[in-house]
Amino acid sequence: MKITIGLTTWTEHPALINNEQRPVTLNEYAQYLPTVEVDTFFYALPQVTTIQNWLAEVPEAFQFIVKAHRGMTLHERGQEKGELEQLFNRYCKTVAPLVAAGQLKTVLFQFPPYFDASPQDIEYLRLVRLWMGNLPIAIELRNQTWYRPGTLKSLLAFCRELHFTLVAADEPHGTVTSVPFVLATTNPDLVMMRLHGQNTEGWINQGKSWRKTRTLYKYSPAELQAFCDQINQLTPQPKELCVIFNNNSGKDAAPNALQLQKMLDIHFTGLAPRSPEQIDLF
Repeated sequence: MKITIGLTTWTEHPALINNEQRPVTLNEYAQYLPTVEVDTFFYALPQVTTIQNWLAEVPEAFQFIVKAHRGMTLHERGQEKGELEQLFNRYCKTVAPLVAAGQLKTVLFQFPPYFDASPQDIEYLRLVRLWMGNLPIAIELRNQTWYRPGTLKSLLAFCRELHFTLVAADEPHGTVTSVPFVLATTNPDLVMMRLHGQNTEGWINQGKSWRKTRTLYKYSPAELQAFCDQINQLTPQPKELCVIFNNNSGKDAAPNALQLQKMLDIHFTGLAPRSPEQIDLF
């Protein structure tokens, strides 16, 4: 089983550039980690030239996880089916350069908390697979109805049927808008963990600073070791297990990712050549 580790966005991780207070470039990021999650697509589909510029900055082994557009994850309810299908078509054309380069790891559908285990939302997941064709898909669900004891087994089987990677999300548990951490192989090609942190207060209080504070969390060595144990015990093993750190608010994602890499004794290959000033950093 290949294990890969990445972060959400590449600009916000000063630990990768000697803590310089400036945006990290994609090439600098790709000197340390083999994959990145990009949320640009959630807000608006980027120009094809933008994606081509990204590809020019990274080695050919580097992989992108791209978020689905907010319209595709029903963050806006009540859209016409025809309009949705057109959006999916535009999206597939937009990611075509990543697919052609073999550098699209998966498309991440992060559904809103009100997307639940109702017949209409289950049927929508079938439409997602239909409209996305054979593209790799990971789904992150944020409604507890999917994880009820009587439903979870069906959810896992459903994801296997549609070849979906069911994201194992680590987040504050026991809140209205959180789900349990379930690490399971629903796609033999890819298992994915997204680690948001355990800042319960920041997660619940959706005030003005919510987006800045909800992922304000630093994982302890003991917590990272617990993830290592779960990764090593996972059966059946997929071809790849990818861990994405999203605890960005306090700039802890990169240090935690590099710490986990060391604990798992992983050496990434196919990274971008190190800049001269970066060679002695880690």
